[in-house]
Amino acid sequence: MLDPMTDIGANLTDKRFAHDLDAVLARASAAGVSTLIVTGTSAAGSDDARSLCERHPGQLYFTAGIHPHHASDYCSDSHVRLRHLARHRACVAIGETGLDFNRNFSSPAQQVAAFEQQLELASETGLPLFLHERDAHAQQLAMLKSHRNTISRAVAHCFTGTADELYGYLELDLYIGLTGWICDERRGGHLLDLIKDIPADRLLLETDAPYLLPRDLRPKPKSGRNEPCYLPHIAERVAKATGESIEALRARLHSNSQTFFALQPDQAGH
Repeated sequence: MLDPMTDIGANLTDKRFAHDLDAVLARASAAGVSTLIVTGTSAAGSDDARSLCERHPGQLYFTAGIHPHHASDYCSDSHVRLRHLARHRACVAIGETGLDFNRNFSSPAQQVAAFEQQLELASETGLPLFLHERDAHAQQLAMLKSHRNTISRAVAHCFTGTADELYGYLELDLYIGLTGWICDERRGGHLLDLIKDIPADRLLLETDAPYLLPRDLRPKPKSGRNEPCYLPHIAERVAKATGESIEALRARLHSNSQTFFALQPDQAGH
């Protein structure tokens, strides 16, 4: 029997799931994806994620954070709200947080300030970090280094970077989250070569649903929407790259997810 899987990043509060979330969760469960981590990207969105988890205890958990795109909204009230959410029994990480200097929906200075406060919150609560980064690797790495001794764990969510960026994160003992990007031969091929450099106990998988539908998925849903039920498809692609059996890969992914999110066996499947 295959080990259950954990989708470490699913944007289930997205409006694209508003009308059929129960069916989405049922499909995930039927596919063996027993645990889903709902990504919080704003104070209000993190609270919405909490509400979803309360309606689906034992299956859904959430992260509480403010994405760099929304860093301009970060204020003392935001910090208080995140601290309160972090105490919830279903909150398993601080984030999605980090830096994104590609689109700069919030200024770099605002992003740095918001990220610093969330780094401090992770240090204060002991919760791991769920990290976003784009075109800001050097700055993000420097800030993580400054908090290395007080942060419990961190994952580079949706990693699509270079070898040097991977090694920089691994030097800080980060976990690496891979998505269906690895199924895109046009953009994700380099990740297939890098997988061998990710320590066995540092790999995590996610869909980032409803985004990043695996390009090689057949048949594709007419909606073009990604779902947690497609996580095993991503795992199959990873297993081919690592040369291990899908049974062995799923077993270590299950162990890694439990360790990272501090989930007990009865909280993340058996």
